Amino acid sequence: QVQLVESGGGLVQFGGSLRLSCRASGSIFRINTMGWYRQAPGKERESVATITSYGTTNYADSVKGRFTISRDNAKNTVYLQMNSLKFEDTAVYYCNADVVLTTRATVPAWGQGTQVTVSS
Repeated sequence: QVQLVESGGGLVQFGGSLRLSCRASGSIFRINTMGWYRQAPGKERESVATITSYGTTNYADSVKGRFTISRDNAKNTVYLQMNSLKFEDTAVYYCNADVVLTTRATVPAWGQGTQVTVSS
């Protein structure tokens, strides 16, 4: 019913930048909160940043001042601009959306994940 497709991950040097994108498609009436999560090897998935449909943002302390989340409601797309990347930012990044379907049911949706690797 809903698909989230991420792009923009890859290999980047320490201190570099990457921009992740995630576009939602399907039987969408409205998207409430969208967000980015990440999971490093051997660790639990954690919230990185979220943004409501009104633009209110929330960040993990570890990324504040370095990452910026934004969204384009017309395109059902959320972005994550990542600057000053550190080794500990290496992880699989997942997009998440709280989607109201055309049936008015609300479902959580996840992307397939995109790898971000920070190297020296």
